[in-house]
Amino acid sequence: MGEFGITPGQRVAVIWDSSSPVEALKDLVDKIQMLVGADNRVAVENVNQLFQSAHRESSFDVILSGVVPGSTAQHSAEVLAEIARILKPGGRVLLKEPVVTESENNSRIKTAAKLPTALTLSGLVEVKELQKEALTPEEAQSVQEHFGYQGNDLVIVQIEGRKPNFEVGSSSQLKLSFAKKPGPSGKPPVDPATAKMWTLSANDTNDEEMDLLDSDELLDSEDLKKPDPLSLRAPSCKEMGKKKACKNCTCGLAEELEQEKKSSQPKSACGNCYLGDAFRCASCPYLGMPAFKPGEKILLKENQLHDA
Repeated sequence: MGEFGITPGQRVAVIWDSSSPVEALKDLVDKIQMLVGADNRVAVENVNQLFQSAHRESSFDVILSGVVPGSTAQHSAEVLAEIARILKPGGRVLLKEPVVTESENNSRIKTAAKLPTALTLSGLVEVKELQKEALTPEEAQSVQEHFGYQGNDLVIVQIEGRKPNFEVGSSSQLKLSFAKKPGPSGKPPVDPATAKMWTLSANDTNDEEMDLLDSDELLDSEDLKKPDPLSLRAPSCKEMGKKKACKNCTCGLAEELEQEKKSSQPKSACGNCYLGDAFRCASCPYLGMPAFKPGEKILLKENQLHDA
C-alpha cells in the first residue's frame, strides 16, 4: 500500500480502538495481508490490550495506529513507548489522532504541538507531520462520545516517526585513542614552536632586551641572619607536659626518668623496715641490713631494687 509505505515481506501491526468501524478495519487488514503475504505477517491489536499481547522487542517493520477510517484513537505515553519497543530498529510508525489546534481544553486530547513531542519522548526519531484534515461528522460524534469534547477546534493529524537503528538501552564500546602517533625515532613528534618556546640558547643570555633576575636580590636582611640554635630546638617531652618518655626518646627525658628511678628511695609496704629483720617481710629490700633511723637514706645494690 503506497500511502503507508508498506512493501512485500514486511511484518505489520495494525492497532485499533473501540471507535474504529469493524468493516473498515477488516478491509484495511485484508489489503495489507494481500501485499505482505498471508503467513502471519499482520498482527491486529486493540490499543487497550497492546500490553497483554506480549510481543517481543523489535517484532514489526511498520506499525499503523488510528489509521482505520473513522477511528479517533488517543495514544498515551505508555502506548507510544510500547509501540517503540516492539518496532524494529529503523522501522516506521504511522498514526492518526484527533488534536486541538488552540488550547488544551480536555486533558485526554493533546494539542497539535504536543503530539510530535510525545512521539519523540517515546524514543522515536525523524518525527514529522504528514497531513492535517478536518473531522467528519461521524468522527466528531465519536470524539464527543468517547472523550466528552465538544469544541470546534479539532483536527485529525497524520504523523510519522522512525525507531533509531539501534535498540533502546543498547550500548557499544567506543574505541578511542588519545596517544600521539610516534615519529621516525619511535617518540611522539614535538611541535617545533613549543620546543623553541622552552629552549634557552647561549645567544638568548646575551640579549640586551632580556632581563635576568639576580637570586641574591630576592633575599632581605632577615633572611641572611644566622638563626639562634635554641630556636631550632624542638620542645622536649617534659616541656610539653609528658610524664612518660617516647620509645625513641631524643630529648633526654628517658635518661632523666631513669636517673630519678635509680636515686629514688624504695618505700616500705609495712612501714617497719627500719626496725630490723625481725620486723621485715620476706620480700623486703632491706632484709639482712641493720636497723636504721626513719628517713635515713639507705643505698641499695642493683639486685635489691624490687618492690617490697
